[in-house]
Amino acid sequence: MKRFLVSILTFLCTLLLLGTAGAGFFFYKNYVPTNEQADPNEWFGVVGDRVAILLNNELISDSKGRYIDGEVYLPLDWISQTLNEKFYWDDTEKLLIYTLPEEIIYADTATTGSNGKPLVVEQEGKIWLLAGLILNYTDVRMEFFAEGQAKRVFIDTAWDSVPMAVSQKTGKIRVKGGVKSPILAEVAENEAMQIVETMENWTKVRTGSGYLGYIQNRLLKKEPDHHFVSSFQAPDYSNISLGEPVCLVWHQVFSQQANDAMESLMSAAEGVNVIAPTWFMLTDNDGNYESLADHGYVDKAHGMGLQVWAVLDNFNKGENVQSEILFAKTSVRKKLIESLMNDVEAYGLDGINLDIETIKEEAGPHYVQFIRELSVSCRKEGVILSVDNTVPAAYSSFYNRAEQGRVADYVIIMAYDEHYAGGEAGSVASLGYVKKGIEDTLEIVPKEKFITGIPFYTRLWKEEGGETTATSMGIAAAKNWVQENGVALDWKEELGQYYGELQAENVTYRLWMEEEQSVSRKTDLIWENDLAGVACWKLGFETPELWKIVKPK
Repeated sequence: MKRFLVSILTFLCTLLLLGTAGAGFFFYKNYVPTNEQADPNEWFGVVGDRVAILLNNELISDSKGRYIDGEVYLPLDWISQTLNEKFYWDDTEKLLIYTLPEEIIYADTATTGSNGKPLVVEQEGKIWLLAGLILNYTDVRMEFFAEGQAKRVFIDTAWDSVPMAVSQKTGKIRVKGGVKSPILAEVAENEAMQIVETMENWTKVRTGSGYLGYIQNRLLKKEPDHHFVSSFQAPDYSNISLGEPVCLVWHQVFSQQANDAMESLMSAAEGVNVIAPTWFMLTDNDGNYESLADHGYVDKAHGMGLQVWAVLDNFNKGENVQSEILFAKTSVRKKLIESLMNDVEAYGLDGINLDIETIKEEAGPHYVQFIRELSVSCRKEGVILSVDNTVPAAYSSFYNRAEQGRVADYVIIMAYDEHYAGGEAGSVASLGYVKKGIEDTLEIVPKEKFITGIPFYTRLWKEEGGETTATSMGIAAAKNWVQENGVALDWKEELGQYYGELQAENVTYRLWMEEEQSVSRKTDLIWENDLAGVACWKLGFETPELWKIVKPK
């Protein structure tokens, strides 16, 4: 019996010891702080001359800077996408270009800054810009930690007040919130740091020594917010305004003789203050264009109280034009701009209207750079620059309508061709299509620079043998077709237009009609949104009654 009691007692003691050991292990595992040191290079994701980029206190994992000859350089592609899209690299002629309102700045790999270091470095198949150069043209602040290991740069784009704290005693900055997280850095007593995020027991901070991590709340003492003040002077891309709502009509001109018809075509027009003849037609990738400009035309238009904004397009004579080549060369853009400005002066033009359509996505940045550079010349000479676009869509976002709205005087959205020849049958410009085009554009272009283009035409759709074809018809011609064929038109409220169809043997004709009421619905949207104006395609397609509807209210 005695032995049995001893065995029981021994067993219980063993259990107690094991329980105590287990509890101790559990306590150690979960509550005793680790002294493991984190590898800063590993945390920042850099080795050698690579420089980690932290944007607004977030580590950028897919882009790194470089430390070259004692200076921090950042990748141009990341800069353009994130900080400042106006930095443009001409890879053909090896030029960095920055466009200011009235000046264009050029640099190449031989250009040095005030410190004697290159502004631009081309290495590893990439372009790198000196960080100080970016600061000259961008409203950001940068803090560099490039000595020793784990080179890094903090970039901040906001100028809000930043909450601050000081450490009440020495403490450890850990990779994550928790005592078992490795130590990234240590802070001294009374060391100041920025508060990035406050949690229940831990606070994410940014230290003065350039570390971003977590410290226990009990070690912090809240301090007054720090107010950063920007000294950056943003360039003023002042624009030229007509001074009244724009009522523009495009005049399609295919020959010098066609210029003679302007007066008669405009005889019934009311409220029009701008005529845009399609005079300049790009012909090659060297910046050459065919011109149908006529001095007498301009004089007559001015005599009628009209401004003349000559159109430059890439499709009327553009069989050999590749926009991704044409606009990619700085020398070609310069030549083209010089030619346009010479014609502006020679013919007394009031404006230039760009109608560059169906370009490839790779041409987008080059075309936008052309707009920037052309805007400089136009701004200096008091010439209005307007740019035509389709309605905003994901597939054409590379036209960068937002940047157009900053540097050009007017952005015109051609709110038509909702259904186009070669596609399925439907309306050229239903009310909902125009409305969405206006709403989407207003999100990126100021209303005082936004002109909406409306159609003076429709399409007659023919369905025969399983095939659908379309013929474009002006409103006047479409009305004649409806009358001659006795087609009944039904008003479609959801479309804001009439619809009619005709069955003739094995052929079906469909017509979504543009006329006075449908055009009135569209212009109502324009003036209700207080837009800069209306543009009409094209002169000669209208009925006289339409001018009373189109003219600004």
